[in-house]
Amino acid sequence: MKKALKDKPKHTPAKGYKYLKDLKLGSLFSTCSGMRGVLISCERNAVVIITETYNNGELGKMYISSHTEVKEITEV
Repeated sequence: MKKALKDKPKHTPAKGYKYLKDLKLGSLFSTCSGMRGVLISCERNAVVIITETYNNGELGKMYISSHTEVKEITEV
């Protein structure tokens, strides 16, 4: 049983993506679903401000998983 726990798989984000937990605070990001936002805080869950969505329904402060795969936006 102990060996199974030691050999657990290492998960990595898809090519070109990062986890939210790996971004610096204040970084801009976008998800594959078209959501864009700013990272405010990141501990167990990430606190983000959503600035743009594909349906313009859920804007503002949200809590999402820190393991969400995102693309960092470096050029505005």
